[in-house]
Amino acid sequence: MAEAPVLPYRPQPPRPRWGVRVPPNKTLSTVRPIAACPLPDEVLIPLDCGPAGIATALVQPGQRVATGELIGLSEDGGRVHASLSGIVLDEEEHPVPGRPGAIAPCLRLRSDGEDRWHPMLRPIAEPLALPPAQLRERIAEAGIVGLGGALFPTADKLAAAEELELLIINGAECEPYISCDEMLMRERPGLVLDGVRLMLHASGAPRAVIAVESDMPEAQRALLDELQRAADPRIGIAVVTAKYPAGGERQLIELLTGREVPAGGLPTDIGCLCHNVATAAAVADLAASGRPLISRLVTVTGRGVAEPRNLEARIGTPLAALVAAAGGYCCDSPRLIMGGPMMGRLLPGDELPVTKASNCLIVAAPGELTGPRPEYPCIRCGECSRVCPARLLPQELLLAGRAGNVLALAELQLDACIECGCCDYVCPSHIDLTAAFVQAKRRLSQALRARSRAHQARARSEARAARLRNRNSAVASYQEAELTTDDLAALLERVKAREQERGDAD
Repeated sequence: MAEAPVLPYRPQPPRPRWGVRVPPNKTLSTVRPIAACPLPDEVLIPLDCGPAGIATALVQPGQRVATGELIGLSEDGGRVHASLSGIVLDEEEHPVPGRPGAIAPCLRLRSDGEDRWHPMLRPIAEPLALPPAQLRERIAEAGIVGLGGALFPTADKLAAAEELELLIINGAECEPYISCDEMLMRERPGLVLDGVRLMLHASGAPRAVIAVESDMPEAQRALLDELQRAADPRIGIAVVTAKYPAGGERQLIELLTGREVPAGGLPTDIGCLCHNVATAAAVADLAASGRPLISRLVTVTGRGVAEPRNLEARIGTPLAALVAAAGGYCCDSPRLIMGGPMMGRLLPGDELPVTKASNCLIVAAPGELTGPRPEYPCIRCGECSRVCPARLLPQELLLAGRAGNVLALAELQLDACIECGCCDYVCPSHIDLTAAFVQAKRRLSQALRARSRAHQARARSEARAARLRNRNSAVASYQEAELTTDDLAALLERVKAREQERGDAD
Protein backbone atom coordinates (compact mmCIF):
# COMPACT_ATOMS: atom_id res chain seq x y z
CA MET A 1 0.00 0.00 0.00
CA ALA A 2 1.35 3.42 -0.97
CA GLU A 3 2.09 5.75 1.92
CA ALA A 4 -0.11 8.81 2.31
CA PRO A 5 1.67 12.01 1.27
CA VAL A 6 3.00 14.20 4.05
CA LEU A 7 0.84 17.31 4.06
CA PRO A 8 2.43 20.74 4.64
CA TYR A 9 -0.60 21.67 6.78
CA ARG A 10 -2.76 20.30 9.58
CA PRO A 11 -6.21 19.15 8.40
CA GLN A 12 -7.45 19.65 11.97
CA PRO A 13 -5.38 22.42 13.56
CA PRO A 14 -5.16 22.57 17.36
CA ARG A 15 -7.48 24.83 19.28
CA PRO A 16 -5.76 28.19 19.84
CA ARG A 17 -5.16 29.37 23.38
CA TRP A 18 -5.48 32.98 22.33
CA GLY A 19 -8.62 34.69 21.05
CA VAL A 20 -12.20 34.91 22.27
CA ARG A 21 -15.48 33.18 21.62
CA VAL A 22 -18.02 35.74 20.43
CA PRO A 23 -21.71 35.08 19.69
CA PRO A 24 -21.60 34.47 15.92
CA ASN A 25 -25.02 35.90 14.96
CA LYS A 26 -24.54 34.53 11.46
CA THR A 27 -27.86 32.70 11.13
CA LEU A 28 -29.58 36.05 10.69
CA SER A 29 -28.20 36.25 7.14
CA THR A 30 -27.70 32.58 6.20
CA VAL A 31 -31.33 31.45 6.15
CA ARG A 32 -31.87 33.12 2.78
CA PRO A 33 -29.97 32.36 -0.43
CA ILE A 34 -27.65 34.81 -2.15
CA ALA A 35 -29.60 37.36 -4.21
CA ALA A 36 -28.59 39.99 -6.72
CA CYS A 37 -29.02 43.58 -5.58
CA PRO A 38 -31.08 45.48 -8.18
CA LEU A 39 -29.05 47.87 -10.30
CA PRO A 40 -29.22 51.38 -8.83
CA ASP A 41 -30.00 54.48 -10.87
CA GLU A 42 -26.54 55.85 -10.05
CA VAL A 43 -23.27 54.47 -8.75
CA LEU A 44 -20.38 56.28 -7.11
CA ILE A 45 -17.22 54.34 -7.95
CA PRO A 46 -14.16 55.18 -5.78
CA LEU A 47 -10.88 55.73 -7.63
CA ASP A 48 -8.96 54.67 -4.51
CA CYS A 49 -7.17 51.40 -5.38
CA GLY A 50 -5.82 50.79 -1.87
CA PRO A 51 -2.10 49.87 -1.88
CA ALA A 52 -2.02 50.54 -5.65
CA GLY A 53 -2.76 54.23 -5.07
CA ILE A 54 -5.35 56.61 -6.48
CA ALA A 55 -6.39 55.97 -10.07
CA THR A 56 -6.57 58.72 -12.68
CA ALA A 57 -9.92 58.90 -14.45
CA LEU A 58 -9.77 57.82 -18.10
CA VAL A 59 -13.24 59.15 -18.92
CA GLN A 60 -14.83 62.59 -19.08
CA PRO A 61 -18.24 63.87 -17.89
CA GLY A 62 -20.87 63.16 -20.53
CA GLN A 63 -19.02 60.14 -21.91
CA ARG A 64 -20.98 56.91 -22.36
CA VAL A 65 -19.43 53.77 -20.89
CA ALA A 66 -20.23 50.06 -20.98
CA THR A 67 -20.28 47.65 -18.06
CA GLY A 68 -16.77 46.36 -17.40
CA GLU A 69 -15.05 49.18 -19.32
CA LEU A 70 -11.77 50.49 -17.87
CA ILE A 71 -12.42 53.97 -16.45
CA GLY A 72 -9.47 54.52 -14.09
CA LEU A 73 -5.78 53.57 -13.90
CA SER A 74 -3.20 54.30 -11.20
CA GLU A 75 0.57 54.65 -11.63
CA ASP A 76 1.08 51.37 -9.73
CA GLY A 77 -1.30 49.45 -11.99
CA GLY A 78 -4.52 49.71 -10.00
CA ARG A 79 -7.55 49.47 -12.29
CA VAL A 80 -11.12 50.72 -11.92
CA HIS A 81 -13.95 49.50 -14.15
CA ALA A 82 -17.47 50.73 -14.76
CA SER A 83 -19.91 48.62 -12.77
CA LEU A 84 -22.84 49.42 -15.07
CA SER A 85 -23.48 50.97 -18.47
CA GLY A 86 -24.54 54.59 -18.73
CA ILE A 87 -23.19 58.13 -18.69
CA VAL A 88 -20.36 59.60 -16.63
CA LEU A 89 -21.80 62.52 -14.68
CA ASP A 90 -18.77 63.91 -12.90
CA GLU A 91 -15.73 63.25 -10.69
CA GLU A 92 -16.08 64.35 -7.08
CA GLU A 93 -14.57 63.94 -3.63
CA HIS A 94 -16.91 61.84 -1.51
CA PRO A 95 -16.80 59.98 1.82
CA VAL A 96 -16.19 56.24 1.47
CA PRO A 97 -16.40 53.40 3.99
CA GLY A 98 -13.11 52.82 5.76
CA ARG A 99 -11.25 54.98 8.21
CA PRO A 100 -13.30 57.63 10.00
CA GLY A 101 -13.58 60.69 7.80
CA ALA A 102 -12.06 58.92 4.79
CA ILE A 103 -12.68 60.82 1.55
CA ALA A 104 -11.66 59.66 -1.92
CA PRO A 105 -12.15 60.85 -5.50
CA CYS A 106 -15.08 59.04 -7.07
CA LEU A 107 -16.71 58.81 -10.49
CA ARG A 108 -20.49 59.18 -10.54
CA LEU A 109 -22.22 57.18 -13.28
CA ARG A 110 -25.89 57.25 -14.22
CA SER A 111 -27.32 53.93 -15.40
CA ASP A 112 -29.00 53.65 -18.81
CA GLY A 113 -30.91 50.61 -17.55
CA GLU A 114 -29.45 48.36 -20.25
CA ASP A 115 -26.38 46.95 -18.44
CA ARG A 116 -24.50 46.61 -21.74
CA TRP A 117 -21.24 44.74 -21.26
CA HIS A 118 -18.13 45.95 -23.04
CA PRO A 119 -17.80 44.02 -26.33
CA MET A 120 -14.07 43.31 -25.82
CA LEU A 121 -14.68 41.15 -22.73
CA ARG A 122 -14.11 37.50 -23.61
CA PRO A 123 -13.62 34.30 -21.58
CA ILE A 124 -10.04 33.05 -21.24
CA ALA A 125 -9.67 30.03 -23.50
CA GLU A 126 -7.71 27.24 -21.78
CA PRO A 127 -6.52 29.39 -18.84
CA LEU A 128 -4.44 26.55 -17.37
CA ALA A 129 -2.52 26.37 -20.66
CA LEU A 130 -1.41 30.00 -20.38
CA PRO A 131 2.04 30.78 -19.00
CA PRO A 132 1.67 31.81 -15.33
CA ALA A 133 2.93 35.34 -16.05
CA GLN A 134 0.30 35.82 -18.75
CA LEU A 135 -2.47 34.57 -16.45
CA ARG A 136 -1.31 36.99 -13.76
CA GLU A 137 -1.40 39.79 -16.32
CA ARG A 138 -5.05 39.00 -17.10
CA ILE A 139 -5.83 39.00 -13.37
CA ALA A 140 -4.20 42.42 -13.03
CA GLU A 141 -6.12 43.80 -16.02
CA ALA A 142 -9.37 42.69 -14.38
CA GLY A 143 -8.66 44.77 -11.28
CA ILE A 144 -8.88 41.76 -8.95
CA VAL A 145 -7.68 42.52 -5.43
CA GLY A 146 -7.81 40.79 -2.08
CA LEU A 147 -11.46 40.71 -1.09
CA GLY A 148 -10.68 39.91 2.53
CA GLY A 149 -10.34 43.65 3.08
CA ALA A 150 -6.68 44.50 2.42
CA LEU A 151 -7.27 45.21 -1.32
CA PHE A 152 -3.70 44.17 -2.20
CA PRO A 153 -3.45 43.48 -5.96
CA THR A 154 -3.89 39.73 -6.43
CA ALA A 155 -1.58 39.50 -9.43
CA ASP A 156 1.26 41.22 -7.55
CA LYS A 157 0.79 38.90 -4.61
CA LEU A 158 0.89 35.83 -6.85
CA ALA A 159 3.98 37.11 -8.68
CA ALA A 160 5.91 37.91 -5.49
CA ALA A 161 5.77 34.33 -4.29
CA GLU A 162 8.93 32.26 -4.74
CA GLU A 163 9.55 28.67 -3.67
CA LEU A 164 6.04 28.33 -2.33
CA GLU A 165 5.10 25.31 -0.28
CA LEU A 166 1.44 26.02 0.38
CA LEU A 167 -1.36 28.18 -1.02
CA ILE A 168 -3.90 28.94 1.72
CA ILE A 169 -7.44 29.90 0.72
CA ASN A 170 -8.95 31.65 3.71
CA GLY A 171 -12.59 30.78 4.33
CA ALA A 172 -12.30 31.05 8.12
CA GLU A 173 -14.75 33.90 8.50
CA CYS A 174 -14.31 34.44 12.22
CA GLU A 175 -15.83 37.91 12.63
CA PRO A 176 -19.41 37.82 14.01
CA TYR A 177 -22.36 38.66 11.74
CA ILE A 178 -20.36 38.35 8.49
CA SER A 179 -21.40 35.36 6.34
CA CYS A 180 -20.61 36.31 2.72
CA ASP A 181 -17.66 33.90 2.45
CA GLU A 182 -19.61 31.08 4.09
CA MET A 183 -22.55 31.52 1.71
CA LEU A 184 -20.14 31.67 -1.25
CA MET A 185 -18.67 28.29 -0.26
CA ARG A 186 -22.13 26.85 0.34
CA GLU A 187 -23.71 27.93 -2.94
CA ARG A 188 -20.75 28.24 -5.33
CA PRO A 189 -18.13 25.69 -4.25
CA GLY A 190 -17.29 24.84 -7.87
CA LEU A 191 -16.39 28.45 -8.59
CA VAL A 192 -14.13 28.54 -5.53
CA LEU A 193 -12.30 25.35 -6.54
CA ASP A 194 -11.87 26.54 -10.12
CA GLY A 195 -10.27 29.69 -8.75
CA VAL A 196 -7.98 27.68 -6.47
CA ARG A 197 -6.70 25.65 -9.42
CA LEU A 198 -6.03 28.83 -11.40
CA MET A 199 -4.19 30.38 -8.47
CA LEU A 200 -2.09 27.25 -8.05
CA HIS A 201 -1.09 27.58 -11.68
CA ALA A 202 -0.41 31.33 -11.43
CA SER A 203 1.67 31.06 -8.24
CA GLY A 204 3.51 27.79 -8.85
CA ALA A 205 2.50 26.39 -5.45
CA PRO A 206 2.40 22.57 -5.30
CA ARG A 207 -0.52 22.32 -2.86
CA ALA A 208 -3.49 24.31 -1.61
CA VAL A 209 -5.73 24.11 1.43
CA ILE A 210 -9.12 25.75 1.95
CA ALA A 211 -9.55 26.72 5.59
CA VAL A 212 -13.10 26.74 6.96
CA GLU A 213 -14.40 27.07 10.50
CA SER A 214 -15.86 24.25 12.55
CA ASP A 215 -19.27 25.98 12.71
CA MET A 216 -19.70 25.89 8.90
CA PRO A 217 -20.94 22.32 8.29
CA GLU A 218 -22.87 23.21 5.13
CA ALA A 219 -19.84 24.89 3.58
CA GLN A 220 -17.62 21.94 4.53
CA ARG A 221 -20.05 19.47 2.97
CA ALA A 222 -20.37 21.50 -0.26
CA LEU A 223 -16.61 21.82 -0.65
CA LEU A 224 -15.97 18.14 0.11
CA ASP A 225 -18.57 17.07 -2.46
CA GLU A 226 -16.99 19.34 -5.06
CA LEU A 227 -13.49 18.11 -4.20
CA GLN A 228 -14.63 14.54 -4.64
CA ARG A 229 -15.95 15.37 -8.11
CA ALA A 230 -12.82 17.31 -9.04
CA ALA A 231 -10.46 14.56 -7.80
CA ASP A 232 -7.54 16.99 -7.53
CA PRO A 233 -5.10 15.62 -4.91
CA ARG A 234 -3.33 18.96 -4.65
CA ILE A 235 -6.28 20.62 -2.87
CA GLY A 236 -7.48 19.81 0.63
CA ILE A 237 -9.63 21.23 3.43
CA ALA A 238 -8.69 22.15 6.99
CA VAL A 239 -11.27 22.74 9.72
CA VAL A 240 -10.29 25.52 12.14
CA THR A 241 -11.79 26.07 15.57
CA ALA A 242 -14.50 28.73 15.47
CA LYS A 243 -12.67 31.21 17.64
CA TYR A 244 -11.99 34.85 16.90
CA PRO A 245 -9.59 35.90 15.27
CA ALA A 246 -8.57 32.52 13.87
CA GLY A 247 -9.23 33.89 10.37
CA GLY A 248 -6.48 36.51 10.62
CA GLU A 249 -3.78 35.81 8.05
CA ARG A 250 -0.86 35.31 10.44
CA GLN A 251 -2.98 33.49 12.99
CA LEU A 252 -4.39 31.13 10.35
CA ILE A 253 -0.95 30.34 8.95
CA GLU A 254 0.32 29.50 12.43
CA LEU A 255 -2.66 27.23 13.11
CA LEU A 256 -2.33 25.40 9.79
CA THR A 257 1.45 24.99 9.64
CA GLY A 258 2.73 25.47 13.18
CA ARG A 259 5.08 28.17 11.89
CA GLU A 260 5.06 31.88 12.68
CA VAL A 261 5.44 34.61 10.11
CA PRO A 262 8.56 36.53 11.24
CA ALA A 263 8.07 39.98 12.70
CA GLY A 264 8.21 42.49 9.90
CA GLY A 265 8.16 39.65 7.36
CA LEU A 266 5.64 38.17 4.96
CA PRO A 267 3.96 34.75 4.71
CA THR A 268 6.10 34.02 1.64
CA ASP A 269 9.15 34.11 3.93
CA ILE A 270 8.01 30.74 5.31
CA GLY A 271 6.70 29.35 2.02
CA CYS A 272 3.02 30.30 2.40
CA LEU A 273 0.66 32.48 0.39
CA CYS A 274 -2.80 33.40 1.66
CA HIS A 275 -5.81 34.52 -0.40
CA ASN A 276 -9.50 34.93 0.42
CA VAL A 277 -12.11 32.52 -0.98
CA ALA A 278 -13.93 35.41 -2.65
CA THR A 279 -10.70 36.36 -4.43
CA ALA A 280 -10.41 32.80 -5.76
CA ALA A 281 -14.01 32.96 -7.00
CA ALA A 282 -13.30 36.29 -8.73
CA VAL A 283 -10.35 34.73 -10.58
CA ALA A 284 -12.55 31.83 -11.70
CA ASP A 285 -15.28 34.21 -12.87
CA LEU A 286 -12.72 36.15 -14.90
CA ALA A 287 -11.61 32.97 -16.68
CA ALA A 288 -15.19 31.83 -17.34
CA SER A 289 -16.63 35.17 -18.51
CA GLY A 290 -13.71 37.53 -19.10
CA ARG A 291 -15.40 40.07 -16.85
CA PRO A 292 -13.40 42.28 -14.46
CA LEU A 293 -14.15 42.66 -10.76
CA ILE A 294 -17.16 44.99 -10.68
CA SER A 295 -19.25 43.36 -7.93
CA ARG A 296 -18.91 41.48 -4.68
CA LEU A 297 -20.97 39.67 -2.06
CA VAL A 298 -22.02 41.85 0.86
CA THR A 299 -23.68 40.62 4.04
CA VAL A 300 -26.55 42.94 5.01
CA THR A 301 -27.57 41.94 8.50
CA GLY A 302 -28.60 43.09 11.96
CA ARG A 303 -31.92 43.39 13.73
CA GLY A 304 -32.48 46.80 12.20
CA VAL A 305 -33.15 45.40 8.71
CA ALA A 306 -36.24 43.42 7.77
CA GLU A 307 -34.70 40.56 5.72
CA PRO A 308 -31.00 40.03 6.50
CA ARG A 309 -29.23 38.25 3.66
CA ASN A 310 -26.21 38.22 1.36
CA LEU A 311 -26.42 40.35 -1.75
CA GLU A 312 -24.27 40.48 -4.84
CA ALA A 313 -23.86 44.21 -5.31
CA ARG A 314 -22.13 46.25 -8.00
CA ILE A 315 -19.22 48.41 -6.85
CA GLY A 316 -20.46 51.95 -6.21
CA THR A 317 -23.99 50.95 -5.19
CA PRO A 318 -25.30 53.23 -2.40
CA LEU A 319 -25.65 51.43 0.92
CA ALA A 320 -29.25 52.63 1.03
CA ALA A 321 -29.96 50.42 -2.00
CA LEU A 322 -28.56 47.39 -0.15
CA VAL A 323 -30.81 48.08 2.83
CA ALA A 324 -33.81 48.42 0.51
CA ALA A 325 -32.96 45.10 -1.19
CA ALA A 326 -32.86 43.48 2.26
CA GLY A 327 -36.39 44.58 3.10
CA GLY A 328 -35.64 48.07 4.37
CA TYR A 329 -35.23 49.41 7.87
CA CYS A 330 -37.45 47.94 10.56
CA CYS A 331 -36.53 50.22 13.45
CA ASP A 332 -35.85 53.85 14.21
CA SER A 333 -32.34 55.26 14.59
CA PRO A 334 -30.32 52.19 13.60
CA ARG A 335 -26.53 52.25 13.73
CA LEU A 336 -24.71 51.39 10.49
CA ILE A 337 -21.42 49.51 10.78
CA MET A 338 -19.21 48.52 7.86
CA GLY A 339 -17.56 45.20 8.71
CA GLY A 340 -18.08 43.13 11.82
CA PRO A 341 -18.69 44.36 15.37
CA MET A 342 -15.09 43.62 16.41
CA MET A 343 -13.15 45.49 13.71
CA GLY A 344 -15.88 47.34 11.83
CA ARG A 345 -16.31 51.09 11.47
CA LEU A 346 -19.35 53.15 12.39
CA LEU A 347 -20.77 54.92 9.33
CA PRO A 348 -22.26 58.42 9.23
CA GLY A 349 -25.07 57.42 6.86
CA ASP A 350 -26.29 55.14 4.08
CA GLU A 351 -25.31 57.38 1.15
CA LEU A 352 -21.79 55.89 1.09
CA PRO A 353 -20.95 53.52 -1.79
CA VAL A 354 -20.06 49.84 -1.81
CA THR A 355 -16.32 49.33 -2.38
CA LYS A 356 -14.26 46.24 -3.09
CA ALA A 357 -13.52 46.09 0.65
CA SER A 358 -17.20 46.18 1.70
CA ASN A 359 -17.91 42.70 3.00
CA CYS A 360 -20.65 43.45 5.53
CA LEU A 361 -23.16 46.12 6.49
CA ILE A 362 -24.61 45.73 9.97
CA VAL A 363 -27.87 47.59 10.57
CA ALA A 364 -27.91 47.47 14.35
CA ALA A 365 -31.15 48.13 16.20
CA PRO A 366 -30.98 50.23 19.38
CA GLY A 367 -29.45 48.11 22.14
CA GLU A 368 -28.32 45.34 19.77
CA LEU A 369 -24.59 46.05 20.07
CA THR A 370 -22.92 47.39 23.18
CA GLY A 371 -22.18 51.08 22.94
CA PRO A 372 -19.55 53.12 24.79
CA ARG A 373 -19.41 52.36 28.51
CA PRO A 374 -17.77 54.22 31.41
CA GLU A 375 -14.07 53.43 31.66
CA TYR A 376 -12.53 52.34 34.96
CA PRO A 377 -8.87 52.06 36.00
CA CYS A 378 -6.94 48.99 34.87
CA ILE A 379 -6.95 46.30 37.57
CA ARG A 380 -3.98 44.40 36.03
CA CYS A 381 -6.00 41.19 35.65
CA GLY A 382 -3.98 40.07 32.61
CA GLU A 383 -7.01 38.95 30.58
CA CYS A 384 -5.96 41.15 27.64
CA SER A 385 -2.56 39.42 27.48
CA ARG A 386 -4.16 35.99 27.65
CA VAL A 387 -6.40 36.52 24.62
CA CYS A 388 -4.00 38.58 22.47
CA PRO A 389 -3.33 36.62 19.24
CA ALA A 390 -0.05 38.52 18.71
CA ARG A 391 1.13 37.60 22.24
CA LEU A 392 1.61 41.22 23.25
CA LEU A 393 1.25 42.91 26.62
CA PRO A 394 -1.67 45.29 26.07
CA GLN A 395 -1.60 46.71 29.60
CA GLU A 396 2.07 47.68 29.22
CA LEU A 397 1.41 49.12 25.78
CA LEU A 398 -1.41 51.22 27.23
CA LEU A 399 0.87 52.69 29.89
CA ALA A 400 3.64 53.40 27.38
CA GLY A 401 1.21 55.00 24.97
CA ARG A 402 -0.36 57.26 27.58
CA ALA A 403 3.11 58.29 28.76
CA GLY A 404 4.19 59.01 25.19
CA ASN A 405 7.16 56.64 25.60
CA VAL A 406 7.81 55.79 21.95
CA LEU A 407 10.95 53.81 22.82
CA ALA A 408 8.92 51.49 25.06
CA LEU A 409 6.21 51.19 22.38
CA ALA A 410 8.83 50.03 19.89
CA GLU A 411 10.38 47.57 22.36
CA LEU A 412 6.94 46.17 23.20
CA GLN A 413 6.34 45.61 19.45
CA LEU A 414 3.28 47.80 19.06
CA ASP A 415 3.49 47.34 15.28
CA ALA A 416 2.59 43.66 15.75
CA CYS A 417 -0.90 44.62 17.02
CA ILE A 418 -3.54 43.62 14.46
CA GLU A 419 -6.25 45.79 16.09
CA CYS A 420 -8.58 42.80 16.45
CA GLY A 421 -10.35 44.12 19.56
CA CYS A 422 -9.97 40.96 21.67
CA CYS A 423 -8.46 42.97 24.51
CA ASP A 424 -11.41 45.38 24.44
CA TYR A 425 -13.86 42.48 24.52
CA VAL A 426 -12.47 40.91 27.72
CA CYS A 427 -11.44 44.06 29.61
CA PRO A 428 -13.52 44.26 32.82
CA SER A 429 -12.67 47.97 33.12
CA HIS A 430 -14.12 48.72 29.66
CA ILE A 431 -10.88 50.38 28.52
CA ASP A 432 -10.88 51.10 24.78
CA LEU A 433 -7.45 49.57 24.27
CA THR A 434 -7.61 49.18 20.49
CA ALA A 435 -8.38 52.87 19.94
CA ALA A 436 -5.48 53.76 22.24
CA PHE A 437 -3.15 51.51 20.23
CA VAL A 438 -4.26 53.06 16.94
CA GLN A 439 -3.35 56.51 18.28
CA ALA A 440 -0.09 55.20 19.72
CA LYS A 441 0.82 53.72 16.32
CA ARG A 442 0.42 57.16 14.76
CA ARG A 443 2.71 58.71 17.39
CA LEU A 444 5.26 55.92 16.97
CA SER A 445 5.21 56.30 13.20
CA GLN A 446 5.70 60.08 13.50
CA ALA A 447 8.57 59.59 15.95
CA LEU A 448 10.27 57.06 13.67
CA ARG A 449 9.93 59.39 10.69
CA ALA A 450 11.35 62.28 12.73
CA ARG A 451 14.24 60.10 13.87
CA SER A 452 14.91 59.04 10.28
CA ARG A 453 14.93 62.66 9.14
CA ALA A 454 17.31 63.56 11.98
CA HIS A 455 19.69 60.73 11.02
CA GLN A 456 19.62 61.86 7.39
CA ALA A 457 20.30 65.49 8.38
CA ARG A 458 23.18 64.39 10.62
CA ALA A 459 24.67 62.28 7.83
CA ARG A 460 24.44 65.21 5.41
CA SER A 461 26.05 67.52 7.97
CA GLU A 462 28.91 65.10 8.64
CA ALA A 463 29.48 64.60 4.91
CA ARG A 464 29.65 68.38 4.39
CA ALA A 465 32.08 68.78 7.27
CA ALA A 466 34.27 66.07 5.78
CA ARG A 467 34.25 67.82 2.40
CA LEU A 468 35.23 71.12 4.01
CA ARG A 469 38.07 69.48 5.93
CA ASN A 470 39.40 67.89 2.76
CA ARG A 471 39.21 71.18 0.86
CA ASN A 472 40.94 73.12 3.64
CA SER A 473 43.62 70.48 3.85
CA ALA A 474 44.23 70.70 0.12
CA VAL A 475 44.42 74.51 0.23
CA ALA A 476 46.87 74.38 3.12
CA SER A 477 49.09 71.90 1.31
CA TYR A 478 49.20 74.17 -1.76
CA GLN A 479 50.08 77.18 0.38
CA GLU A 480 52.88 75.35 2.15
CA ALA A 481 54.39 74.02 -1.06
CA GLU A 482 57.13 75.98 -2.81
CA LEU A 483 55.74 76.29 -6.29
CA THR A 484 58.04 77.07 -9.21
CA THR A 485 57.03 78.96 -12.33
CA ASP A 486 56.74 75.67 -14.17
CA ASP A 487 54.47 74.29 -11.42
CA LEU A 488 52.17 77.32 -11.63
CA ALA A 489 52.00 77.06 -15.39
CA ALA A 490 51.12 73.37 -15.19
CA LEU A 491 48.45 74.15 -12.56
CA LEU A 492 46.91 76.81 -14.79
CA GLU A 493 46.88 74.44 -17.72
CA ARG A 494 45.01 71.82 -15.66
CA VAL A 495 42.46 74.41 -14.54
CA LYS A 496 41.91 75.57 -18.13
CA ALA A 497 41.57 71.98 -19.34
CA ARG A 498 38.96 71.24 -16.65
CA GLU A 499 36.96 74.35 -17.55
CA GLN A 500 37.13 73.36 -21.22
CA GLU A 501 35.80 69.88 -20.38
CA ARG A 502 32.91 71.39 -18.47
CA GLY A 503 32.13 73.73 -21.36
CA ASP A 504 32.10 70.83 -23.82
CA ALA A 505 29.85 68.84 -21.53
CA ASP A 506 27.37 71.72 -21.30
